[in-house]
Amino acid sequence: MANETKTESNKGPRLTRKQKKDMGRRIWSANPGLEVVHRDAAGIDIGSGEHFVAVGPDRDAQPVRNFGCFTEDLHRQARWLHECGVKTVAMQSTGVYWIPVYDVLEQHGFDVWLVNARETRNLPGRKSDVQESQWLLKLHTYGLLKRSFRPTAEIRAVRSCWRERAESVQQAGVCVQRMQKALTEMNVQLTTVLSDLSGLTGMKIIRAIVGGERDGEKLAEFRDPKVKASKETIAKSLEGTWLPEQLAIVERQLADWDHVQKQIAACDKDLAALLKELPAAEVKPGEPAAGKTSKRQRKQASKNQPGFDIAGELKRVAGVDLTRIDGIIFTASRR
Repeated sequence: MANETKTESNKGPRLTRKQKKDMGRRIWSANPGLEVVHRDAAGIDIGSGEHFVAVGPDRDAQPVRNFGCFTEDLHRQARWLHECGVKTVAMQSTGVYWIPVYDVLEQHGFDVWLVNARETRNLPGRKSDVQESQWLLKLHTYGLLKRSFRPTAEIRAVRSCWRERAESVQQAGVCVQRMQKALTEMNVQLTTVLSDLSGLTGMKIIRAIVGGERDGEKLAEFRDPKVKASKETIAKSLEGTWLPEQLAIVERQLADWDHVQKQIAACDKDLAALLKELPAAEVKPGEPAAGKTSKRQRKQASKNQPGFDIAGELKRVAGVDLTRIDGIIFTASRR
């Protein structure tokens, strides 16, 4: 009981709802009684079509202005902020609309603060675009905002390529699921004898089915020696009803799967080039040389991995073997 009382006293008295509102009004007032941290600050309320920018009332006769979202408007906005003597800008991470604004302001030499909208939502009274920009300005001026991390341009390029690749892997999985569903509706039980429909044996059989082959014994000849099921079992699983509408679905999904595989290969090519542009880190003594994979890595290799030595590239860039962390590559490639 004594420990609980001590803990509560360390936290300080909890504010009531009325006290929180009063504190918000004091911050919103002209003299909040706080120390100025960022004197040359501005706040931007990001929108899809226009952005409202607020500076201090002593910086311009019109301290709040709105600018369009075109690139020319963003550069005009940056020039106006320079004229007002602004050095640091705070904005919310609204959708993806903040990204062009951030990039242009960064090009113009501003110290840009990207903040979480949760930290700025307690604006007293009714909200408007003008008030939102002024509220951001005030919070940033008194150092009441937390800056969100944004990686460098080189890392952002790698991340964009990797995210596109991950989406393509998901699309390929959807194509396989749709083919599997169509085959099941025709009672072609290929997935009961093959662990992976998109494997070497499964794709050869599907391509032959799309090409017009219906004989189960001939289709079973595509069996890879590594497959556990016998040719006889595979042939029995391929005795189906062969519905024209379901066969059409299989054909379209196979075409989509082939297209997605080309997209993944293109992403792999771009990803390899982007990683090579990153500088190499200093390898710590005792670490294995880059490009060498461990026995565990070779055993756990996933077909969704890129077509180049990404483990070696990660080690070269990071200086340590990141793939020693279980699932760091395989989880990302399946997202």
